[in-house]
Amino acid sequence: MIGRLRGQLVHKQPPRLMLDVGGVGYELEAPMSTFYELPAVGETVTLITHLAVREDAQVLYGFVRESDRALFRNLLKVTGVGARMALAILSGMDAARFAQCVEYEDVAALTKLPGIGKKTAQRLVVEMRDRLGATLTPALAGAAGESAPGTDQALADAVSALVALGFRPADATRMARAADDGAKTSEEIIRLALRSVNPA
Repeated sequence: MIGRLRGQLVHKQPPRLMLDVGGVGYELEAPMSTFYELPAVGETVTLITHLAVREDAQVLYGFVRESDRALFRNLLKVTGVGARMALAILSGMDAARFAQCVEYEDVAALTKLPGIGKKTAQRLVVEMRDRLGATLTPALAGAAGESAPGTDQALADAVSALVALGFRPADATRMARAADDGAKTSEEIIRLALRSVNPA
């Protein structure tokens, strides 16, 4: 089991990134909550990881905080929630915000996340309620490679990231354009676009 990696950030483009650890390149998938806190390409970073082994693939997921990995692992235990949906949840809100949604049964906020309908949101509230105490309470107590602002590439990268997170291409384009003022990086566009569907 690979539980943590420390190495040089070689590439970052949501939802994927690559770390060079001792000359070995590790490809990881990560939520936007991780990308928001990544350093520049070429710098060193430490990520907490989760290795998922399937019949057809082995996928490594990376997180900045233990609370995010704990939430990701518990989301995978919820009926009907796979890795892609778990990443979308962690991209749309942090662990603290998710805990609030569950505690206050805020189904409406959860349904604003891509791929989550009312029934899935209700299931999340019910099945995650008992798990939150052990996985999130301690944490609560205690991006893509940024394209240059003002470029078409920043907007294109943001749209690609939103599509990868589960939004339809037309919706992703609309959200990204609404968030872009021509002077933002792709990371900033993504952050504002996600906030537009799920304001804190």
